[in-house]
Amino acid sequence: MKVYVYAIAKNEARFAERWCKSMAEADGLFVLDTGSSDDSVALFRQHGADVAVDVVTPWRFDVARNRSLARVPDDADICVCTDIDDLFEPGWRAAVERAWQSGKQVNRLRYRFVAGFYADGREATVFTINKIHARRGFVWRDPVHEYLEAQIPEVAVFAEGVHLSHHPDQSKSRASYLPLLQLAVAEAPGNSRNAHYLGREYMYYSRWEESVTELKRYLALGGWDAERSASMRFIARGYKALGNSELAELWLRRAFDEAPEFREPLVELADLFYREARWKELVRTCNKALAIVEQPLTYPSDQQAWGSQPWDLLSIGLWNLGDLRGAHAAACKASLLEPASERIRSNVAFFASRLPAADALVLDHHERLNA
Repeated sequence: MKVYVYAIAKNEARFAERWCKSMAEADGLFVLDTGSSDDSVALFRQHGADVAVDVVTPWRFDVARNRSLARVPDDADICVCTDIDDLFEPGWRAAVERAWQSGKQVNRLRYRFVAGFYADGREATVFTINKIHARRGFVWRDPVHEYLEAQIPEVAVFAEGVHLSHHPDQSKSRASYLPLLQLAVAEAPGNSRNAHYLGREYMYYSRWEESVTELKRYLALGGWDAERSASMRFIARGYKALGNSELAELWLRRAFDEAPEFREPLVELADLFYREARWKELVRTCNKALAIVEQPLTYPSDQQAWGSQPWDLLSIGLWNLGDLRGAHAAACKASLLEPASERIRSNVAFFASRLPAADALVLDHHERLNA
C-alpha cells in the first residue's frame, strides 16, 4: 500500500526535522509552504520532504489544505494529513494499514489525538480525529477550523494503535482565527459548527456578551449533544464572568442533562459551589462526577475533569463538612493524579497532621510500604 503524508507550513524551521522523522514511516512527505521567511523549505527538503511554495491570498486554511492534497500522487492508497507541530508515536503506519484492511472499502480512519499537555507532561485534552483518508472523494471546507468533507459514501473505522499528539509553538499568533471564524459564519450562517467555534473564540477573548449570544444562536441551530453540552458550559462561564452565578449554575445543569456521559459540567458546577462555599452541594456534585468513570474521546472532553480537580474539590468540601479522613483520602488521590502540585501535597500533609494518632501510625506504615 502507498501511504503519503501531506501538510501545510509557514515558518516551521524549528519543527521541520522533528516532523519529518516522525512521519518517516510513510512512502512520501508532501509539504505546501505558504510563504515562509525562514529556512523551512530548505530544511524540509534536507530531511526528505517534497516541498512546493504557494502563497494563498487571501488566506484560508481550506484553500491551502486542498492545494496541499492536490500534490499527493495519484497512486496513493492512504492520505495522512497532519500539522507540522504534530507527532506520531512509532509504529503508526502498520496500525494504519491494519485498520484500513479491517473491513471492506474502508476510506477513512478515526484515531486518538492529544491536543494539549499540562506543564508536567500529562495529557490535557484528548479526543479522536479523522484526517486519514482515501486519495479521492474528500475535500477540505471552511476558512478556519477546517474539516474534511466526504463526497463519497464514507466507510470509517477506528485505528487502534494510531496515536498523534500536538506540540504547538505557543509563540505563534492565532489572531487570524477570529476574523476567519467571522468570515465562516458570514458565508454560512446556518452552519452550527462554525457558530460554536465563533462563540468559543469570543470566550477566549473574554468578549462574554458576544460569546453568550453566539453560543445561544448555535444552540438554536441544532448541533450534536457533546458539542451542545460544551456550548452550554461556555455560556455558563460567560454568565459567571458577567457576575450572574444563578444563570451560570442553570446552564451547567443544562450542560450535564444534554450529555450526561461527560464529567465536565459537574466539575465546573462543583467549582462554582466551591467559590460560593456550598460544601454539601460540592461534595454531592463531585461524587456524581467521579461516578462517571469512562472518558469520552470526543472534542469537548477536558482532561482536567478526569484528573485531579474533582478529587481536589472533594477533599476541600469534605474538610469543611468535618470529614477529615475522607478529606485526606480524596487529597491523596488528587496528589497521585497531579504529583507536581505543591498545593495539593500541602493539603495532604495538613489533613494528615490532624488525623488521630492511630490513623497517623497506619498512614506512616502505608508510606513506608510504598516508599
